[in-house]
Amino acid sequence: MGNGGDEALLAALLQMLPEKIQPVVLSASPKQTETLHKVEASDRRSVFSIIQTLKKSDIFIWGGGSLMQDATSFRNPIYYGGLMGLAQGFGLKTVAWAQGVGPLNRNLSKWITKQAFSRCDRISVRDSGSAQLLADWQIKAVIAPDPVWALKSEPMSGLWTKHAPRIAIMLRSHPQLTPNRLSCLIQAIKNLQKSTGAYILLIPFQPSHDREIAMKIHSALEGKADQSAVISETNPRLLKGIFKGVEMAIAMRLHGLIMAAAEGCMCSAISYDPKVSRLMTDINLTGWELEDLPTDPNQISNQWLDQFANGDRLIIEGRLRINLLERNGYKEKVTELTAQRIHPLDKAGFEQNKTTEPSRIASTPPKFVPPAASVMPKEDDIPF
Repeated sequence: MGNGGDEALLAALLQMLPEKIQPVVLSASPKQTETLHKVEASDRRSVFSIIQTLKKSDIFIWGGGSLMQDATSFRNPIYYGGLMGLAQGFGLKTVAWAQGVGPLNRNLSKWITKQAFSRCDRISVRDSGSAQLLADWQIKAVIAPDPVWALKSEPMSGLWTKHAPRIAIMLRSHPQLTPNRLSCLIQAIKNLQKSTGAYILLIPFQPSHDREIAMKIHSALEGKADQSAVISETNPRLLKGIFKGVEMAIAMRLHGLIMAAAEGCMCSAISYDPKVSRLMTDINLTGWELEDLPTDPNQISNQWLDQFANGDRLIIEGRLRINLLERNGYKEKVTELTAQRIHPLDKAGFEQNKTTEPSRIASTPPKFVPPAASVMPKEDDIPF
């Protein structure tokens, strides 16, 4: 789809699959998918191609991301629900993986979604709101982190030649991002750059939706190569690697925020969708709902400046434990971080000459908590 978040989800899935699995990806651009991900791909717009691919498959993995939602198009639940129904009809094992469910505004969309999920062999969702919706339908699911958190990043060559500090901006077109709101944000970005002397990296996650806005901001910053650049990157590992060299990220894009936070950036969010709002709550991100964005650019830039000046950037070394808890048939993955060393970074991204004592940091619990019951944990212990 030419969307950095979708490509990152696919890359994370391929990274996680056992070696004995031979994947075939249903793609709108099979040749591009084969070139980028080094994997066999089939045209998802061809009914014949889809049927032939399903007939020779054993497992159908559906995801990740917000497939079953009708906010962008009423066709989404019909198409993706139809794919799941075909796979189930052919007798494949079906997995709904890393799903974000909703918004679902139409009764038909809700019915299709409920039918599709109810017949899946395994389901994982990436947020508590999706888990609550499925739980209301008496459908069992596991809450797990968005897979892009775990995607292996690769450094982007040439980034370190740009002067520090560096700030990444990821905006997208949206009906609520009106010309007045965009002008306000552009002025706030100009204020932020003037106050910090930062190099601005404008990253269109989905060029067809984002590049025009990125170019407008670049032009407003006088289009000078020593002040800002528009970076279009299709490789999701390199895209995530950009944030290794960035001090702060300001984003509307969900996976832009996830990539930046995973690489240790300070983040400020502008939410246009419940999935972004849920992430803001889950990991305590600052920012605004797009519809509540201040009309004064100075108010926006002052909040960014306060975060830039006072926010902490850390490298945490230790072990990550994932506990799988079962509560009345409802499964949830809960993470716990045991930190052995915490390395503060300075503004240029270099390690300071001090570390903290070992400590334990528990992940923020999700807002949705299923009814209490006997708990049977299964643990994964991961060094990092």
